[in-house]
Amino acid sequence: MIKIGIIGGSGLEDPKILENAREIEVDTPYGKPSSTLTIGKIEGVDVVLLSRHGKKHSIMPTNVPNQANIHALKEQGCTHILASSAAGSLKEEIKPGDFVIVDQFIDRTTKRKSTFYEKDHVCHIPMAEPFCNSLRKLLFYSAKELDLGVHEKGTVVTIEGPRFSTKVESHLWRQWKADVINMSTVPECVLAREAGLCYAVVVMSTDYDCWKEGEAVDIQLVLKTFKQNAENVVKLFLKTIPKIKENPECRCRTDIKSAVIS
Repeated sequence: MIKIGIIGGSGLEDPKILENAREIEVDTPYGKPSSTLTIGKIEGVDVVLLSRHGKKHSIMPTNVPNQANIHALKEQGCTHILASSAAGSLKEEIKPGDFVIVDQFIDRTTKRKSTFYEKDHVCHIPMAEPFCNSLRKLLFYSAKELDLGVHEKGTVVTIEGPRFSTKVESHLWRQWKADVINMSTVPECVLAREAGLCYAVVVMSTDYDCWKEGEAVDIQLVLKTFKQNAENVVKLFLKTIPKIKENPECRCRTDIKSAVIS
């Protein structure tokens, strides 16, 4: 049975997108998740919504309880996770408002708990292909059907935040051939793989970071672009969810079986 967890922000927590929506509070061994969970259906598919930074965007990136968030969705029976994230573009061709269905990440975080296996066991989870390719394909083709500006793949750099990059850092990420930069994808996707969940993230470009001459990133610009395009994120998820099929043999689901050392 398929159940889809959605992790995102503006627009996605609106219960109007769900049939028979109801909110529940949950607790986990890792503390409370970022927000209450909104449970309902989309075209007959069970869905659970969670706001990554809280309903009022009050949790800074480092303090997002990623372990609790992923554990809560797993405990609710989720088999897949669709996430959204605002990001800065590191490429001229990735314009503000464009979507990138990223296929790789570079981890520049330093302060976050990135595993469920903190004692007694060690988990060496494979991360060569960190995002579910099946979900990525569905998201890409759904975006094309909706005529959205979309890029089929890309590398996201996740920085610790909450500050934005210096100009030298921004140029460094470009030298590393990264495509977009955010503060949220890692360790969210790593924990999802440890939990045996299929996970994909839609990264939305909101700005050109600070590498581009004449461009300067600030939070007001980010929020303005994100809010303008939140409706498109919702449309994309609504288009994609009915197409998702159960695949218990997906490596997202099976990698954990041989990754833990007692």
